[in-house]
Amino acid sequence: RKINKGKLGEFSKIEEEFEELSDAVEQDNKILIMCELCDLVGSIEMFAKKWNLTLEDIIQMKNSTKSAFESGHRK
Repeated sequence: RKINKGKLGEFSKIEEEFEELSDAVEQDNKILIMCELCDLVGSIEMFAKKWNLTLEDIIQMKNSTKSAFESGHRK
């Protein structure tokens, strides 16, 4: 299927990589899914830099949110 190309560092690249991941899932191709997940993480990393964020910042927030859902309250 046709997938529009995004620009690295822009939200459009995240959209592109997500669409490619969706396509890989539809194909039920584990290796392609892994590749697209890596590309998606890379596009998120580059987009986050625009906001002075790192993957570590994002993972820390993800862990805090997970902990809040599991415990029922924020720390």
